[in-house]
Amino acid sequence: MSDAVLDVPATHDTIDGIPAPSANPQIFGHAGIRAFLAQAYQSGHMHHALLLEGPQGIGKATLAFHLAGHMLKYPAERDAPLTLAQPDYRVAPYRQIATGTHLALLHITRPVDAKTGKFKTGITVDEIRRVTHFLNRTAHDGSWRVVIIDPADDMNRNAANALLKTLEEPPQRTLFILISHSSGRLLPTIRSRCQSIRFEPLGQQDLLAALSAINLDAGNADALISHAAGSVRRAALLLAFGGLEISETVDAILGKPVFDVPKAHALATALAGRDAEIQYELFLEDLLTRLAARARLTAEQGNVSGASRWSGLWNDMQNEAREAAAFNLDRKQTVLIFLERVHRAFA
Repeated sequence: MSDAVLDVPATHDTIDGIPAPSANPQIFGHAGIRAFLAQAYQSGHMHHALLLEGPQGIGKATLAFHLAGHMLKYPAERDAPLTLAQPDYRVAPYRQIATGTHLALLHITRPVDAKTGKFKTGITVDEIRRVTHFLNRTAHDGSWRVVIIDPADDMNRNAANALLKTLEEPPQRTLFILISHSSGRLLPTIRSRCQSIRFEPLGQQDLLAALSAINLDAGNADALISHAAGSVRRAALLLAFGGLEISETVDAILGKPVFDVPKAHALATALAGRDAEIQYELFLEDLLTRLAARARLTAEQGNVSGASRWSGLWNDMQNEAREAAAFNLDRKQTVLIFLERVHRAFA
């Protein structure tokens, strides 16, 4: 049953043609995590707050909704199987989960700005206050209540502090699932109250299988796998919005010993176009992925101070990109500044 039939609410990261996490019946990879969560639930040892960490687009949110459906289907833990239940959107509870109408599940994500009609750049304290109202209601059929915050990285400080108060004194039979693409942005006090579960990027076979499941032709599979970094979301965007060409242009700029000003200006002009918002985001993800990979490689080589410098550059650029979006700064200038800075770092 498709998203269109289910009428799944759009979110800030919705991609046409790709099932929303709440309505996606399939998960590729992460078999160990799935088994661990099913066992933890059946044994009655489920932590009250899970932090699902890892790159965007690898199945964290989908797994969160599968886990929620499993728990709501089997409210008595001891009766639950050791394999997460397969969602069936033909039955009412799973349809309600997919469409955001299940009384025992609350999905918090970026809200729409009533003035502009666009999604806000972060999760506000008003959204987190919805959690309190949700938890004050009687649990539906005496079952568990599940709160999914996706992604928790998007909470502003007021929102994070409001959530912290609830995490410190969690109600019984309530599970919080925080999804994080960049957990370094979370308050340490929030991290300390969650059980962290680290997700790795999808391997080549799982990535290709996931793309096939949503009827996407990988085309030049080697190039796609190289640039998708194990993310189905990123692979889909690369295929649909010319992301491979953008990445190849960045390769050409960073690969020259002298910064190629004309080529950089041409790319910046293209990415600053009115209809190039997704391409601009792909460019930012591409640069940040390169910095993260360099930080990991440097750390693996035992160069702790060097890895720290790469990590610091990654963090600075991510924060600056968010500020540029929040204050609607000139995209062309942002592209040029970022390209020159990364070229200098890689030289």
